[in-house]
Amino acid sequence: MPINKRNIAKAIILSIITCGIYQIYWFVVLTDETKAIAGDSTGASGGMAFLFDLITCGIYGFYWAYKQGERLDYSKNLRGIPSGNSNILYLILQIIGLGIVAQALMQDSVNKILDFDSMNNNNGSVNA
Repeated sequence: MPINKRNIAKAIILSIITCGIYQIYWFVVLTDETKAIAGDSTGASGGMAFLFDLITCGIYGFYWAYKQGERLDYSKNLRGIPSGNSNILYLILQIIGLGIVAQALMQDSVNKILDFDSMNNNNGSVNA
């Protein structure tokens, strides 16, 4: 699966214009891309994560945000990119109802990792 950089402003605008439908697509794709970048084959796929979020009436979204932060920090650390405790930030944003902000920050991290990989001819592969 090729991972492409996504324009964050465009993704937010499309999410608003489509009344959240694009945000669902973005959620699913972002989950799959983050798993691929981290080399994680054990976590739920984007589609399953969305289904779990629906079944639990949004409660799974808190866990999802935390795991996304862990995966992205792990991916950054593998590449020597400075990282912090993104998992806590994403969880707090999700709890206070700013999930779209958390997604935008996640996408920014994915974009930075992709930039790093393209500059170092890494092609998104992880040697874990």
